[in-house]
Order: sequence, then structure tokens, then C-alpha cells
Amino acid sequence: MSQVRQGTLKLGAILAGVGTDFSQWRDPELPPNASIDIDWYIHNARLAEDAKFDLVFIVDSPFITPDTAPHFLNRLEPLTLLSALAVSTSRIGLVGTLTTTYWEPYNVARLFGSLDHISKGRAGWNVVTTGLEGASRNYGQDKHLDHALRYQRAKEFVDVVKGLWDSYEDDAFPYDKENDVFLNKAKQHALNHKGKFLSVAGPLALSRSPQGYPVIFQAGDSDAGRQLGAEIADGTFAATEDFDSAREYYADLKARAKALGRDPEAITVLPGIAPIIADTDEEAQRIAVEREGLEDIEKRLVALGRAFNYHDFKQYPLDEAFPDVSGLTLNSYKGHAERILRGVRADNLTLRQAAERYGGWRLNFVGSPETVAREIERWFLGHAADGFNIRVTNPHDFALFRERVIPILQARGLFKTEYEGSTLREHLGLAVPDNRWAVSSQHVDAA
Repeated sequence: MSQVRQGTLKLGAILAGVGTDFSQWRDPELPPNASIDIDWYIHNARLAEDAKFDLVFIVDSPFITPDTAPHFLNRLEPLTLLSALAVSTSRIGLVGTLTTTYWEPYNVARLFGSLDHISKGRAGWNVVTTGLEGASRNYGQDKHLDHALRYQRAKEFVDVVKGLWDSYEDDAFPYDKENDVFLNKAKQHALNHKGKFLSVAGPLALSRSPQGYPVIFQAGDSDAGRQLGAEIADGTFAATEDFDSAREYYADLKARAKALGRDPEAITVLPGIAPIIADTDEEAQRIAVEREGLEDIEKRLVALGRAFNYHDFKQYPLDEAFPDVSGLTLNSYKGHAERILRGVRADNLTLRQAAERYGGWRLNFVGSPETVAREIERWFLGHAADGFNIRVTNPHDFALFRERVIPILQARGLFKTEYEGSTLREHLGLAVPDNRWAVSSQHVDAA
């Protein structure tokens, strides 16, 4: 390809245990309790680190039903899990999902700040606002916060968390035993935040880590989600269906960031993919068809319904027009639901066709190692992605990606052969953020 991009693509590994589809847990090579088996996570995180992945990513959501996909039914809490990975690895980034709608900033700042120290600067926080309305009942609330308000709260929430991470200037602790000076009190700062949604005094009882503070990720794809990503994110995980939609998302997000005065290159866009690899394209396609056949239509209807707050699509005729769900609230996974509705209208899909298209992962990366590497290169050079989040469930698929696709990417200069830094910010080419109080004092001194 004649196109040129500076830098190399970034890779994340989504450690999804027994899988976010319904049939993956039946793989004979996969422990049936993988989602709660810390040894499985440690093993795969180390494999990803050996392959020079930039990060591992732990998905999460605070609501389930009996029909939820296996991994979500029985899984470890992300921060506890990542703390175990922090002491079991040394270079790979550690990113976990945590909601701004049902937590408090002080808790989040303390949890991720602690993970950042334990890992010596490798933590990342995937900021979500929680798509499923049923989560409200797990947190003592009768009603899920409105979509627009959730994103307003999230923006304020992240600002507060960053303020708490700045509670101490970097040289606040002289540790001067001879003169009995543990803390320079002038360099400890209370936040004293009072906003529309939150009131937080501070300071946080924790200093900044080697990377300043954890890397911020975000995954929303609605208009409000994209705007929040442009405002706060160092990286995004938003799902895309194909090359064209990925390019549209990429260009839109970067344009929004630029309009806000941010450097668009400081946001790393990592779509999630689930490659299926075999010796030949034909064999990989055959495997893909076989796996799709394992997902019966009822399970696909459940997966489709999740985007609409687990709406029961099983009540409608399968081979008639997609039902009119315009009366349903889009107060759940709004961006995903809107994308489904656009696709249904554009192609005049029946319910069965919609379930087959949207009731599972879209498989854009199926083929021989050369074919998959070439498709990754096309997306990267074509500004559809800065890298990819690779789903890790099937051990054989992950091995083929590490052992046969990555060497092709490395040979083409598209992926690194060694880590060039030790923190997640260094992996992603991000600067250490200034401490707001140190910057303020510098301005006072200059005056």
C-alpha cells in the first residue's frame, strides 16, 4: 500500500473468559469457569505481554438477566482482577470498565489510582455511563438516569476524578527523615468541587503515579458518546461494523477533538474485532460459518434485544418486517440501538435478518494470516483505526493471531517488536499530564 502513517498500530487484548457470545464457552480447550479463574487471566495476560500487546481490557456491566451471555453471568470484578494482573505482569497496560452513573468519584479515583501505583503506571479506566436500565435497581434507585444527563454527569465525574488525582504535587513528599518532614503541606490540595451533579471536597489520600494518572478510555457511539470521547478520552473502544463506518467514526471523533482544541492524534481509536484465522481463506470462512451456526436464532434475538434494554424480540414473527420499536426508550445502549435501526431501515430487514446481522460480532477479519494482516493494514493505513482490541476467548484463535499474524505486521513495520516504555501512556505515545496545582504555582511565580 502506498499510504504512510507515522508510528505503529496499537493492540489490546479483550480478556473475555468464556465469551460474550453464547456458544464460545463450549470450546473444549476453554475452561468452563474461565471468567472467574484468575489463572486463566494471568496466563492470557502474559501471552499478550510476550506478544507485545499494549494493553489488556476487561469489560463489565452491572446488570444481568437469566438469558445474558455466559461471561457476563459469572465474572470477576475488573479492579480486583486487574490488581492481580498488575503483580503478574510487568509491561502491558491494564484497562478496566467502571460506570460513572453508579459510583462516586472519590472511590473511583482511589481504586484506579491504587491500580496505577501497584502496576507502576500501567492503569487505564474505560469510562461508561451504563446502558442497561435494570442497573438502577441494583444501586437503590428506582429509575435509570436519562441518557443526556448520564453523559453530562460523566463529564463532570471525570473532571472531578482527575482533580482528585492531582491532590498532591509530584514533589509533595520529601520523605526527610533527618528533619522529620514527611509531607510538604503546601503541596497538598483540596479540590472543594461543587457542581451540577457532584460535591467532592478532597484531597485524595494518594499521590500521583509515574504516568501522572491513569489513561482514560471511552466507548460510547451515540452523538453524546462521541462528544464525550472527544472531550475526555485518550483512547476509544467504540464498535464499528465495517471499514466505511469505522472511517466515518474515526474522522468524526478526531474532528470533534480538534474543534475542542485537542490534538486529534492524542486519541487512540481501537475497534474491537474477533479474527478467525486458518491456513487458507476458504478454511477460515468454513470455520466462521460453523461457529455462526452454533448461535441459534433465539440466542441471537436475546443479543439483539440487549441493545434495547433486553427487549423481548422473541414475541414477534421472525420472517416479517422488523417490528416498530420506535416507542421503546433509547435510554440504554443508544448509539448501538440507533445503528441497528439505521441498518434495518436502509436494507429493509426482517427480524430474522436483523438478528443474524446484529445478534453477534460482525466478522470482518476472517482468512489466512496474510489476509487478516492485510485487512488490519488496510484499516490502519486507511485511517479507520489506530489499532485494534482483539477478543481473547478461543485459545487456538489467540495463538494463531500471536504466532502468525503479528510477525507479518512486524515484518511490515506496522507493529513493534519490543516495548519502548514501561507505562501505558508511553505505549500509546501520550504525555504525562501536568498537575494543575504545579502549573498554577508556576504561573504565579512567573507573574
